Amino acid sequence: MSDAAQPTAAEVRAAAEAVKTALDRHLAAVERRSGEDDPAVYEAFNELAAAAEEYDELLYDRYDEVTPFEIPGTEDRPPYIGPEEPGALSVLIRRDYTVGEPQRLLAQAQRVEAAEEPTVSEGAASTVLGALGVLFGEFEPDEIASRHKEFGLEEGDSTLWVTAADDTAEPGEWLEAPFEGIDAHRVVCRFDVSAVFDDEPDDDDLDDDLAPDAELDEDEDLEPLDVDR
Repeated sequence: MSDAAQPTAAEVRAAAEAVKTALDRHLAAVERRSGEDDPAVYEAFNELAAAAEEYDELLYDRYDEVTPFEIPGTEDRPPYIGPEEPGALSVLIRRDYTVGEPQRLLAQAQRVEAAEEPTVSEGAASTVLGALGVLFGEFEPDEIASRHKEFGLEEGDSTLWVTAADDTAEPGEWLEAPFEGIDAHRVVCRFDVSAVFDDEPDDDDLDDDLAPDAELDEDEDLEPLDVDR
């Protein structure tokens, strides 16, 4: 997109305000809902989705930034038929990564291992499989997501589903098969992040895409990790 066609900062701000207004209207419609298929809630949902999509597009065009979620349309998933006031929730998260820089992954895992007291697993960080076990055992998944480049990982698609349940599962009840038996009709909301949501590249961007990627200097100092927990 050319500079002349870019939205102004005021237009982005107005779109953000429109999202806030649509969010308030949606909540008000939900609070006043007359039944499971209240048309006012359906209309408010669509208005919120349209406002969020408009804001996302303007934000990207102006600042090359995106919102961290996608609002699914009703055509994207089965209708919700779970309890109106769920007594329990399950949050299902999937994040895909590519091991883009194995040497960086190994180096970071070895630094974590060296900072810990010697254990029977000492030396596990000498392989990619072992390094993954060390890093994901040391850091929370959200921290891995926010610092993935430090660990030599490249992000792929990700999704988060919030599903409604009648009761909280008993301890250990689903550990053997944690992702089986998910009822799509009980998905309260979901948030997806994927490259397929990005706009098509402009002609000016194609030349940049053809440029060779910068290589990691083997002597580059790695950022220190906080391993004291």
